[in-house]
Amino acid sequence: MHIQTVGLTEPEHTPLLLLRETTGQRCLALGIGEAEAMAITLARTQQRPPRPLTHDLLGDVIRALGTHVEQVRITELREETFYAELVFPDNTIVSARPSDAVALAVRTETPLVADDTLLAEHGIPAGDITDETAASPQQSEDQIAQFRTFLDQISPEDFGDNPP
Repeated sequence: MHIQTVGLTEPEHTPLLLLRETTGQRCLALGIGEAEAMAITLARTQQRPPRPLTHDLLGDVIRALGTHVEQVRITELREETFYAELVFPDNTIVSARPSDAVALAVRTETPLVADDTLLAEHGIPAGDITDETAASPQQSEDQIAQFRTFLDQISPEDFGDNPP
């Protein structure tokens, strides 16, 4: 699988991750959070925020422990929620949200795969994807600009003075 696009659905403006088979014509459309959409988009465009995001940190920790993620698998759809796994070289498997797993995979150049049964049941033929399915690249660039502005303007005081 590879990332076809990260954008917004119309007219709801909900973040959408569209994964497409590398050698086939089926896609998976996953609704994701705004933060994860931004994290994936930043990594895809090779933009690095001033401080590491959570997915950057996770990749750094995995490397510091002397290992790597061998594969990210999108495994199932249960109760309208997609599930994923991080697969390590020693066959350790860690459950993950697909959006987080993909954000990590982009940063670590980890292969993305989807279960064939999942694709057979929930895959969308690439020809059925319309321009209205996701936002244009310009909208993604606008989202990045907005996120950078947010990061530049936020301070610790914005979070209040009540520590957890």
